Amino acid sequence: MGLNLSPGERVIFQGHPSWRAILGFYLKGILVAAILGVLFKLFGSSSGTVFLVVLVVVGLTVLIGFVKRVATTYTITDRRLNIRRGIVSREVQETRLERVQNVNYKQSIYQRIMQIGDVDFDTAAGDDYNFVFYGVADPGDVVHRVDQATGVGAAGTHGLGEPQPPAS
Repeated sequence: MGLNLSPGERVIFQGHPSWRAILGFYLKGILVAAILGVLFKLFGSSSGTVFLVVLVVVGLTVLIGFVKRVATTYTITDRRLNIRRGIVSREVQETRLERVQNVNYKQSIYQRIMQIGDVDFDTAAGDDYNFVFYGVADPGDVVHRVDQATGVGAAGTHGLGEPQPPAS
C-alpha cells in the first residue's frame, strides 16, 4: 500500500531500514539457535532433533527480521515526511515538511562500519513527537535530500518548506 500523493507532489526518498541495521538481530537469533542446539544435545536429543530445532530458530529469526524491515517504510516527498510500520496492524507517522526545524543524523561506531545511521527530524511538535528514520543506508544522503526539498541549501532567508524564488 503506497502513499497517497497530492497533485504535483513528488517522492524524494523512499526506503526501508537497511538489512545491515538488523544484522545484530540476526546474530542474536543465530546465537540463541546455537545455545538451544547445545542444550538439546546435552540433554540427549538425537542429532536430527537438534538440527531441526536449530533450523526452526534460524528460520524464524530470518523471517521475523525480514518482516520487521520490509514492514517499515520511510518516505520523504517535497511536502511531507511519512513513516509507515506494520503489515496487519498499521502505525503511520506523518508531518508536513514545513514543520521540520532541524535534520540531524547520528552513527555509532558499529553504524559507521555498517554504513547506516539514524536520521532525526526535529519538528515544531517538540520533543514528545519522536520522528526518526532508524537504520537507513547512507543517512547523509537522506539529510541532503531533505535539505534540497526544503531549500535549506539555497542562499537566502527562506526556511524549511518555504518556496524558493525563481533562479535568475
